[in-house]
Amino acid sequence: MSTDDLRALYQEVILTHSREPDGRGIVDGWTGRAREVNPLCGDEIDLAVTVEGDVIRSITWEGHGCAISQASASLLTGLLEGATVSDARDRVERFRTALRSRGEIELDEEHFGDAVALGGVSRYVARVKCAMLAWVVLENALATS
Repeated sequence: MSTDDLRALYQEVILTHSREPDGRGIVDGWTGRAREVNPLCGDEIDLAVTVEGDVIRSITWEGHGCAISQASASLLTGLLEGATVSDARDRVERFRTALRSRGEIELDEEHFGDAVALGGVSRYVARVKCAMLAWVVLENALATS
């Protein structure tokens, strides 16, 4: 697959997840909740997490903003539901490191699944906060659970 084909595929993944997001709609019974706003572009994510023992049983969220922030919340939901809290924290940190690398570090598809589509954002400093917003909110929600 050519680089252009891969970029087009990643763009389609982001657009699909922003139009038809997973996990949208806060449900009752959560054990941790947090909300953050990206003042640069107005993205907003309110996320609730349900943790049983050390396992994330559900991640639900509400929000609005650009396609990148909304797709990121959707991708995070599908990726981290069922993960242990320590695994989720580790992935958040690795996601952060890759996105701050300005394209030097690529996300590993084995650990990030379709969220690798967000890796290209690292080349655009202004968009990194959009992609990171849901991941930061998850960190905060886990801290309150």
